[in-house]
Amino acid sequence: MTKLKIQFDILTLFPHSLDSYFQESIIKRAQEKKLISIKTHDIRKSAKDKHHSVDDKPYGGGAGMVMRVDIVHQALKKIYAKKNKNTRVILLAANGKTFNQNDARRLSKYQRLIFIAGHYEAIDARIEKHVDEIISLGNFVLTGGELPAACIIDSVARLIPGVVGKTASIADESFAQIKNGQTTTEYPHYTRPEKYLNQSVPQVLLSGNHALINKWRNQRKKVKKI
Repeated sequence: MTKLKIQFDILTLFPHSLDSYFQESIIKRAQEKKLISIKTHDIRKSAKDKHHSVDDKPYGGGAGMVMRVDIVHQALKKIYAKKNKNTRVILLAANGKTFNQNDARRLSKYQRLIFIAGHYEAIDARIEKHVDEIISLGNFVLTGGELPAACIIDSVARLIPGVVGKTASIADESFAQIKNGQTTTEYPHYTRPEKYLNQSVPQVLLSGNHALINKWRNQRKKVKKI
């Protein structure tokens, strides 16, 4: 029997918003093979009033509504009562560290990742006391943390042995190595047809000379600062 490698949990107000993505392609097959597990949890179920309210007006005034720390924290406690070293709780927020491939490799070593996906203006900042780290996808704003959670899950899951068919597929790809704030993006790829709209596949790729092919590919990797 295949042993579960990692469990992903997403705390969200919209637990079905990612269903279609997680039920397609590689991520679907990884779940079917029991390599990973993805569970969503409705934060709203931790609300106590009859309307299941989860947010309120911000202290100090301002636009938008803020998700309440007590409700979000109670939702977290329902699925994670006792801290342990094999689990990482991640808040997805614009003020977090920008996610990169090194983070994906680091997080893939845990047995469980719990994501807190905010919505509306923000989550009450006091939730930060109850998480292990804060992650952002980049210098832009989204309506919620669900898409960042999906992106990180996808990035981490594909590093789990058996999720991607060939190990070589992830060994020599973009961002495979990050050092001193620099990395490389992968060389360009080509397949059939050999000619299309007056553009041809580079002849070196058709030569069968693997030494020349490797040299050509290495020359076309682009250095990128992160």
